[in-house]
Amino acid sequence: MQELGIADHIDRRAPKVSDEWNISHGEAVVAMIINGLGFTGQSLHMFPQFFSNKPLDKLIREGIEPEHINDKVLGRTLDELFELGVSKVYFELAIKVATHLKLPCDALNLDGTGFHVDGRYNSEEEVSDEDLNCIRLCKGYSRDHRPDLNQAILLLLTENRAGIPMFMKAASGNVTDKTSFKQVVSEHIKSFKAALNARYFIGDAALYVAETVQELSQQDQLFISRVPLNIGAAKELVQSAPLRSMVEVEGFEHYESVETLSDYAGVVQRWVLFRNNQSQKTEQKTLTRRMQKKSLKEFKELEKLGKKPFCCESDAMEAFKLWQKQSVYCQAEPEIIESPCYKTKGRPADGTVPDHYEYYVTGSCTVAVQTRRDAEASLGCFVLATNDTDTVRLDAGELLRTYKSQQQVERGFRFLKSPDFLVSSLYLKKPERIEALLMVMTLCLMVYAAIQHRIRYELKRQSRTFPDMKKKPAQNPTGRWVFLCFDGIHVLSVNGTEKHMVGISERQSTIIFILGSTYQEIYS
Repeated sequence: MQELGIADHIDRRAPKVSDEWNISHGEAVVAMIINGLGFTGQSLHMFPQFFSNKPLDKLIREGIEPEHINDKVLGRTLDELFELGVSKVYFELAIKVATHLKLPCDALNLDGTGFHVDGRYNSEEEVSDEDLNCIRLCKGYSRDHRPDLNQAILLLLTENRAGIPMFMKAASGNVTDKTSFKQVVSEHIKSFKAALNARYFIGDAALYVAETVQELSQQDQLFISRVPLNIGAAKELVQSAPLRSMVEVEGFEHYESVETLSDYAGVVQRWVLFRNNQSQKTEQKTLTRRMQKKSLKEFKELEKLGKKPFCCESDAMEAFKLWQKQSVYCQAEPEIIESPCYKTKGRPADGTVPDHYEYYVTGSCTVAVQTRRDAEASLGCFVLATNDTDTVRLDAGELLRTYKSQQQVERGFRFLKSPDFLVSSLYLKKPERIEALLMVMTLCLMVYAAIQHRIRYELKRQSRTFPDMKKKPAQNPTGRWVFLCFDGIHVLSVNGTEKHMVGISERQSTIIFILGSTYQEIYS
């Protein structure tokens, strides 16, 4: 954090307004990041006891005591971050980090996730949209399986090399990815182009919406997105996979592809159909289970329909047609059964004319072989779209490789939702502070990804290695593993003045040495 200048940047934007405060806004943010990256089972909400055994004079600056990092200080800092504009301040920091690490940012990946929050906050019953100047904490599609709680959405845009989050934005809990992605594109794509000059903007199927595709094209921004199969042309393309002559994708084992042109949303683009033969085999069992479960449900619905009386044959046939329309796998030939009804109780005498008739519809359920074949045709298949029509610069292999960098932002979400990080559930007094805390969480991910990138880069550049979990030499350790390996280093004080660093092992010395003088000074 000293190397990236995080505290200095925040302090320039929000200097202290009173000399009575013992810690600046930037230093408070650094303290929150240190706590968030502690991986010690502590909450991200700061408490002085977390720093009671930390050398604050080395980690932040001399003169700071644990009691200076309290709830009031942190609340004041979160309020100040919100007033400055969390997305704007974060973007400024991210630009500095990318420049310092010399990352090209040739592709940017967009995705979103949700975090559930405890408390009512600005629920629908209390506050209208016009009264809000921050996100709305409310119920929506719960990605962390807590539909009973309100939530907030976090949107991240990461570069594709080190996984550094370049942009973050908090959104209300009931906002869909399609809506939020469209908003990010329309409001911020010019800033991204000017500051980062990224060649490609990458997203999952939620990005591929007609309005968003048109906006990207109008801004002259190249994009790569997965095409949702609820688009008719994409569904037809996938179902035609067995009939198409596909070629192997260079650099990717088990992958085949075929290309076609599309003008979806009025934008000239390439659609590339990919098929993963390996996943196609593994998905066979999943398809069988899904078909068995779904067809059994459809069969039971027909049985239930067969017990329902109708006043006439046409009503019975209409009900059957509705069942057939809603059935994905099952089909049947309808059979109408006419049942006489009498007002008198008991068995009617011979020749008695029924008072009226009831009609029942039934049939024998079957699953056509062609239905199974049609379902198998789409196994392991997906469609990627891009408006880059240069097939030399972006062939099928490069297109797939670039799209797979989407895993970077997904890894970031897994990091933020890790049980060790303990921020899957948030609680603060104000929704504005929740929004600011989401920025601090993203800063934790930024610092983590940056130090991981620096370690891996320097190990390769200096031809050094770091032992992995199996004690074998490696050059690509995870940041989490390096953090865990730094446990056990202590500051030994003699007579309260003389200090010594003790407990530094050979593997720890390797990391300290390759990272340079700033790190060597802290651990000297």
